[in-house]
Amino acid sequence: MKIEWAPLRVPLSRRLQTLVTACFTYTIISMPLLSWIMTGLLLYYGGLILRSLLMVYFVIIYKDYKKNYGTIDGNGWSFFRSNPKYRDYFPVELVKTAELPANKNYILACFPHGILGTGICVNMCMDIAKWLDLFPKVRPKAATLDHHFKTPILREIVRCWGMVSVSKESLVYLLSKSNDPKHEDNQDGFTSNAVAILVGGAQEAMDSYPGQYILTLKNRKGFVKMAIRTGSSIVPTFSFGEVDIYDQVANPPESLLRRFQNVFKKFTGISPLLPKGRGMFNYSFGILPHRRRIVQVVGSPIDVVKSDQPDAAYVDQIHGEVMKALEKMFEEYRDKYIPNAKQKKLIIQ
Repeated sequence: MKIEWAPLRVPLSRRLQTLVTACFTYTIISMPLLSWIMTGLLLYYGGLILRSLLMVYFVIIYKDYKKNYGTIDGNGWSFFRSNPKYRDYFPVELVKTAELPANKNYILACFPHGILGTGICVNMCMDIAKWLDLFPKVRPKAATLDHHFKTPILREIVRCWGMVSVSKESLVYLLSKSNDPKHEDNQDGFTSNAVAILVGGAQEAMDSYPGQYILTLKNRKGFVKMAIRTGSSIVPTFSFGEVDIYDQVANPPESLLRRFQNVFKKFTGISPLLPKGRGMFNYSFGILPHRRRIVQVVGSPIDVVKSDQPDAAYVDQIHGEVMKALEKMFEEYRDKYIPNAKQKKLIIQ
């Protein structure tokens, strides 16, 4: 394989963008495992004081999870959620097509997942200034795996980025919050929570290849039920270009690799992908994402009638509206945001 090296003379701003992206990428990929390794080493080699402090830390994690599922209420510290260099690396854009009034809460049904869900992470977690400008008084959150909030060290990182647990209890906690400006939860001036859920999850990630928009949605109705139970509107969003920043080792449905990934996902909720990107100083191989544009288009909210016991027929109706909205969004914007758009199809499975 011929290696395409990055040129020596690259503007400092681009070098910094690559460095920041590398830090985020290595953190996201390595910390779920590295956090437990570091904790184990500290427990094994640490003295009495260090072990005692770790025990106190574990109790804090337990009590905090029992209280609010590890969520940081509000928008957290702006320092951790202002990373324009990460946005500019791709770049990642955010397109508003409708208002999101701050008098209700929202579930953003986000597609496609891609390898890491980068567009959603940038716009709603790691660099939220653009979101706050387009959707004032609406707090952006992104849901991720529940066990991240029970993992020492990793928990602190994802919380600072504004991520929340995707567990039912956590979503109910956030989406049931009051929209009254005078409520004690809204002393920060915000009155609404918008939680992004990558509905296709790990299953959809296994189908992520450049130029292929394959959504896992037909049998995913849990987010619709959650919206109905909490009275939250559903906002379909589509991230054009998300699938193009990484390739991955081929894993056809009946291949040995795919079978292994399915078994691993069944027990952990994570699909062990083998991404193919670029390196720090080359464009041919590595695990950094390629510099390719991602455009997250935020659709119009689909309002629901609140019910503690969602009717199956009503769930199917709203689910169908979400699928139609995504199909319409893809047809309306693909020529504008996808190279060679006529050759691209949307597959919902």
